[in-house]
Amino acid sequence: MLPDIVSSLRGSFAPGTHSELRAQRSLSRRLTLLGGNLVRNARTDSQGVSARVYRDGVYGFASAAEASPQSAREALAAASGNARFLADRVNPGKGPLPAIAEGSLPRQEDFSDIPQKQYLDFITPLDEYIKGKYPDLKSRTVVAYADSMEKQLLTSDGYAAHTLAPRSYVYVFLNSETASGMPVEIFKSFGGSGSFDTRFMDPSILYGEVDRLYEHLMRKREGVYANAGLATCILSGELSGILAHEAVGHTVEADLVLGGSVAGPMLNQTVASPLVSMTDFAHTAFGEEAPLPVFVDDEGVLAEDAELIRNGRLEGYMLSRETGRHFSMKPRGNARAFAFNDEPLIRMRNTAISPGPHKLEEMIASVEDGYYLLYTNNGQADTTGEFMFGVSMGYEIKNGELGKAIFDTTISGVAFQMLKTVDMVSDKLIWTSSGFCGKKQPMPVGCGGPDLRCQVMIGGK
Repeated sequence: MLPDIVSSLRGSFAPGTHSELRAQRSLSRRLTLLGGNLVRNARTDSQGVSARVYRDGVYGFASAAEASPQSAREALAAASGNARFLADRVNPGKGPLPAIAEGSLPRQEDFSDIPQKQYLDFITPLDEYIKGKYPDLKSRTVVAYADSMEKQLLTSDGYAAHTLAPRSYVYVFLNSETASGMPVEIFKSFGGSGSFDTRFMDPSILYGEVDRLYEHLMRKREGVYANAGLATCILSGELSGILAHEAVGHTVEADLVLGGSVAGPMLNQTVASPLVSMTDFAHTAFGEEAPLPVFVDDEGVLAEDAELIRNGRLEGYMLSRETGRHFSMKPRGNARAFAFNDEPLIRMRNTAISPGPHKLEEMIASVEDGYYLLYTNNGQADTTGEFMFGVSMGYEIKNGELGKAIFDTTISGVAFQMLKTVDMVSDKLIWTSSGFCGKKQPMPVGCGGPDLRCQVMIGGK
C-alpha cells in the first residue's frame, strides 16, 4: 500500500480554485500458457502523482513519476501556474464550480499482491485438466491476469479518499476445426473484483465451466451459417451488456453529448421499449456489490448511481463537475482517470440494462425462427448509436427450441432503434468486467444485462 503522500498538503490549495491531488499506483500481471508452454510472464508497476486545478473555467494539470509528498507539492504548484496562465489568456469567465458535498471515506483494506508463481500454480493444473480430458483440441490457451489501481485523493472541496480496486481473471481459449478443416474457436473469461488468491483458490472450481465451454465448441464444429438479414434474436446478458456500454452508454456521456452525440436532442424522449431501463451503477446493483465498485471519482464526487433510461425514456447523462454545471444536472461520480498522469474523463462504471419479468425458457419457446446469441468477441459503436458486434457463439431457434450452433457472425444496427423492438426481457442479469473501455485512455468497466428478445440485423455467409 502507498504511504500517506497527499494529506499533509491539505492547506496548500489556492483560495478561489477547485484543486485535486492524486497519488496512484497501478499494477498488472499476466501469465499465458499456450499448449502447456509458458509464453508470457509479465508484471508492470507504475506510480506517481498528479494535480489538477480549476480556475475560472479552465483546468491546469501537472504530474510527476514519483509518488512522494515533495512531488505532489511540485505538481500542485505547476498545475496552479498552468491554470493561472490559461485563465489569464483564455478568460472564459465561468467562475467557480458549484459546491458539492464534502467529507472523507475510510481507507479500504489492502489486497494481496501475490508472487507470479501463484498464478502459474493455478493455471498449470487447469491446463493439464483440459489437455487430459480433451486431447482432440487443436490448441488451447489459458491466461491468468490481474490488475489493481490504488489512489489517494485529496480535494479542496469534495471527498478525500484512499481507494484500492483490484480485479482478477482467468481466460480460457479452446480451438478445433470442422470436418472441412475450417478453424473454430471459443473463449470465456472468469473472475471479477478482488485479488487473485481470493478469487481463484482451487483450479477445480473452473472445471465445470471448461466442460461447458468445450461442449459449445463441439457443437460449433457441426454448426451452420446464419441467414443474413433482419431476424428475431435473443441477445444473451453478455451481448446486451456490451450493447448497453458501447452503443448506448457512450452516447450519453456528457462530453460526447456536447460533441454531437445522437442522444443530445433525445433527453426526456422515448428511446427504447418501455421494458428497457438502464443505469450506470456506482458500487451496488440490485442489492449486491457491482463487479467493479467505485465509491468516489477522481474529482472528489461521491459516487452514486446514474439513471440513464427509465421504462424506455432517456432520463439523464453521465457527467463531470463541469458538464454537470453546463446541463444543470448533479454529477454522480463518473470522472475517472486511468494512470497517475491522466486527467479525469467522463467514464462508465457498471452500466447495465435492468432485468425484466420473463424466463429465458419462455423467451426461446416464443421464437418460431430466429437465433439465441451467447458470446461476443469484438465490437464497435459510435456516437450515432450505430453498432456492429461479433458473435462467437450462438444457436438457431426453430419452432421454439434451440437448434444447431452457428458459426461466427455479426449483428448490427442503430441502438435506439433496435431497443424499441425489445418485447421480452429475462429476469436474470449477467455481468462482464474483464475488458477495458478505450475512450482516449483505457479504463476497467463493468457492463451487464438480461437476455433481450429483439429484431436485429444478423450477418450470414
